[in-house]
Amino acid sequence: MGKIGRVACIVLPYILTIGALICLIVVGIGSTNSSSEAVNELYFIRVDLSSLTNATTSSTLADLAESAIKNDTRAKELGEALEKADKDAEVRDFYDVGLWGYCTGNKTTNGDFKVDHCSSSKAMFWFNPSEVWGLNDTGVDTLFPESLQKGLSAYEKASKWMFIAYVIAVVSVVAELLVGISAIFSRLGSCITSFVSGIATFFTIAAAITSTALYAALVGLFNTSLKDYQIHASVGGRMIAVTWLAAAFSIASGLFWAFSSCCCSGQSRSGRRGLVAEKVPYTYERVASPYMGMSAVDPTAMYNNNHESTPMFPALPQPVSHAAQDGYEPFRHNRGASGA
Repeated sequence: MGKIGRVACIVLPYILTIGALICLIVVGIGSTNSSSEAVNELYFIRVDLSSLTNATTSSTLADLAESAIKNDTRAKELGEALEKADKDAEVRDFYDVGLWGYCTGNKTTNGDFKVDHCSSSKAMFWFNPSEVWGLNDTGVDTLFPESLQKGLSAYEKASKWMFIAYVIAVVSVVAELLVGISAIFSRLGSCITSFVSGIATFFTIAAAITSTALYAALVGLFNTSLKDYQIHASVGGRMIAVTWLAAAFSIASGLFWAFSSCCCSGQSRSGRRGLVAEKVPYTYERVASPYMGMSAVDPTAMYNNNHESTPMFPALPQPVSHAAQDGYEPFRHNRGASGA
């Protein structure tokens, strides 16, 4: 029963660890497959340029920027560059940013976002508007507002740390599942698993905090710096929710792993029952008086129903009287009676 209880104690944190791994995998596959609608709904942020690319709602970007930013020369040049990129079909209606890349497509008349292309996966990916919108070869990226340039520089650095945190979280969770098998057999295995789980929990929480703060700041940066160009950004709620769900699973599994290292030893207590302590040699042991007992012999039969006749059976040796008076009890071999 001890081993069965041990297995039952390990099942719950093991399931929670699997749940954390599944959530991290879901985060990783978000915005990587243009043919999957479910995967397309998973993104950190969505940059919506549909108002900019729709010719029926905006005439020329240069005129729009010029009227909005009071004839600022840099704003006019940036607007003209965006207009040219739009005419060259390098700017799409929207961009969904994921962990490994981005997906893009067009916005339908019903207001739905239809993904038709996803970029190739790239480690430590960060969304660079100049590169994605085809502006990096024109030097127009220097015309971005100063706040946007500084924000994108900080975003590039933070995105690398976020990617590393996600990778370490996935690797440590997989290691947690492998080491967790040893927790079935001993508390030492649970202690080792708890240590690995602590590492996984730390990096999962770190990745969740970094991604949430990073992309929330990036959305605010786009909405304030590029709003005059009809560019709007929003946070992907589903991706953030899955990220924090992975963190919740990881925290819960870590707590139960720690609990299993303190309880549910797996040792059966039934083996302790029926144990007889060995007697110390040369100890005194009292014997029956008279020796060998008289329960099996009918005392009346010894005299053949006549107390005055000769007994049919020889009398058993009796204890020495002076031994009884001195408070001693007969030993197993009482030679004093025969010597008397």
